Amino acid sequence: MTSTIGSTVLGYPRIGPNRELKRALENYWKSRIGEPELREVARTLRTDAWRSLRDAGLDSVPGNTSSYYDQVLDAAVTFGAVPPRFAELGLSPLDTYFAMARGVESAPPLEMTKWFDTNYHYIVPEIGPETAFRLSDQTVVDQYHEAAELGVKTRPVVVGPLTFLLLSKPRDGAPASFRPLDKVDELVSAYAELLGELHRAGVEWVQLDEPAFAADRSQADLDALRTAYRRLGELAQRPKILVASYFGDLGDALGVLASSPVEALGVDLVAGQRTVDELPSVSGLRDKTLVAGLVDGRNIWRTDLDGALAKAATLLGLAGEVAVSTSCSLLHVPYDVEAETDIDPQVKSWLAFAAQKVDEVVVLDRALHQGRDSVSEQLEDGRRRIADRANAERVRNDRVQARLTALKPEHAQRGDYAKRLAAQRKSLRLPPLPTTTIGSFPQTTDVRKARAALRSGSIDQATYKQRMRDEIERVIRLQEDLGLDVLVHGEPERNDMVQYFSEHLDGFVSTHNGWVQSYGSRCVRPPILFGDVSRPEPITVDWAKYAQRLTEKPVKGMLTGPVTILAWSFVRDDQPLGDTARQVALAIRDEVKDLENAGIRVIQVDEPALRELLPLRSAAHQDYLDWAVESFRLATSGIAESTQIHTHLCYSEFGDVINAIVALDADVTSIEAARSRMEVLDDLNAVGFARGVGPGVYDIHSPRVPEAGEVTDLLKAALAAVPAERLWVNPDCGLKTRGYAEVETALKNVISATEAVRPASG
Repeated sequence: MTSTIGSTVLGYPRIGPNRELKRALENYWKSRIGEPELREVARTLRTDAWRSLRDAGLDSVPGNTSSYYDQVLDAAVTFGAVPPRFAELGLSPLDTYFAMARGVESAPPLEMTKWFDTNYHYIVPEIGPETAFRLSDQTVVDQYHEAAELGVKTRPVVVGPLTFLLLSKPRDGAPASFRPLDKVDELVSAYAELLGELHRAGVEWVQLDEPAFAADRSQADLDALRTAYRRLGELAQRPKILVASYFGDLGDALGVLASSPVEALGVDLVAGQRTVDELPSVSGLRDKTLVAGLVDGRNIWRTDLDGALAKAATLLGLAGEVAVSTSCSLLHVPYDVEAETDIDPQVKSWLAFAAQKVDEVVVLDRALHQGRDSVSEQLEDGRRRIADRANAERVRNDRVQARLTALKPEHAQRGDYAKRLAAQRKSLRLPPLPTTTIGSFPQTTDVRKARAALRSGSIDQATYKQRMRDEIERVIRLQEDLGLDVLVHGEPERNDMVQYFSEHLDGFVSTHNGWVQSYGSRCVRPPILFGDVSRPEPITVDWAKYAQRLTEKPVKGMLTGPVTILAWSFVRDDQPLGDTARQVALAIRDEVKDLENAGIRVIQVDEPALRELLPLRSAAHQDYLDWAVESFRLATSGIAESTQIHTHLCYSEFGDVINAIVALDADVTSIEAARSRMEVLDDLNAVGFARGVGPGVYDIHSPRVPEAGEVTDLLKAALAAVPAERLWVNPDCGLKTRGYAEVETALKNVISATEAVRPASG
């Protein structure tokens, strides 16, 4: 029997309750503060988190969960996986780290993509045969000592070696047969070195995260997992090891890890429902601690404590000890629901953010090990909240339910694409390689101040509207001066591409302080979808009409698609997700029709999260893709052939959903491609994609401004894969997070490069 971990969480938010780290990072990047000031902000946030978790009653506090950008990037630096183009810059260790994430003029950044099926983004390590893994950074050890000096004994958390390699990509120029997993033995040796250092520091437990095994994995992957944890488990000088997985069932990896010589295994019993049934048949657990993820770390609803306890009771006797935890890191939820002073009180009573989830973990663990009577008041309070939500009349809208029931297959179908294309060419009269942007333009300080002034009541609606119109006119004139072909209004009135729509749809509430890290300093405030969704009135039509009146060129109507609205919201869990998607799709469909009636000839319905919600197990893919595609087509059908529908996708592994992208039946699909050097076009061609496509030529997630020659090379690569009559030219994503100076220069270079390769109109 091993010593227990006890009640714990697998990780905690790190951006700061008031986004303190975000502001410090951005001030550091702008040279407004130095490295010592940045490090002090991060240190304060770490220490506050450690103390709050200890004081909340957790038996084990996770450590090393703070980060200046991303935990996968942290692991790359820890184990020396720094590509030469960054190591040779001669920068400080911290600036080298940021160069890997954000790039510099002479070195493009590492790729960035979604962390499994979440809206968090991780930095993708580049691994080659020559990568020399070693323990090259002591931050993990240093932060343990830092917490110990405060009287908090932490459990360091590190991305596991298998997940690190399975999420990495081969460096450019690596042999075609090379896989990063080929380096597993060398990387495990570096992890062994880290475990030795942690042991010498007095660390009792270390957590190695292996969420990659909640997805389908080959036998070779499983064999590597078995070998790696046998090696690490057999080390004589090491802390006890908790291997944690999350976001789904472990499948065959459950037995592999249970039979390994590690001391604890963390399982997600929220997303991994099958695991509860599989655990009784798994040998090797009786001398281990089973860390049961009973509290949802990804959504914000109160836990059904009675249901969680019933599930936990079935685990007793299966393992040496059962400890209660969150299903995954609390990185994916806001800090504290008590910071929400304006949210509807009834809905607020149904919610649990990170602080409340920690309390739930403590209550469940005490009930499990000390008896229900020890926490009877908390259990009864939980029952009242669960019952109130289940019986709330405001959750259901009979008109919305009736509209769903009346849907027929033809409601999600458009006419023949060839006829649509002919009608659109006649209507729009665009040149070959038409240029456009994805939607948003930089949100200036003045725009943000105007939005804040409207919220505070210091300006009225009419004044605010005029300021937004002034900004729209500025954006339209800029695009005309640059020579773009299809314009956008720039979205100055929108705080966020999902939150903005949620604020105008029934069935949602928005938070004021519910910030969640998306990547680096980028934070989002996911709205809360609690009930049936409908659109009481048009949302974007007046802004689009105003912009179109300012120019003879077509202006795109800009909407967010139903799948992305779901993916980037905290969504109700009391009905099938597909039904919720169809409700949102019907609301967007109404907006599309109103835009068309207002004279908008090009309408973009963005679905950057299409890949994000794809289940990690292939057996569940088709059901998801069926309703995801149906909801998009439901939102974009019922309009004239001459109205051109665009969609946009970014920062995902598109090959996994390539057939679904075709099935969306959009007239034009813009897609991230700059960092991956047009790799996605091969995937599209492989499935016979024959619609318009705009592979991104400007990576807007980096402050680098691409030279015209660089864009020209990307366009030539695109033209080698896509006929000119189908190719569009655009950035990878919206320009909201960039500044006008860099955007204007970058777009000038994009236009210049387009003119250099554009064929003559025929």
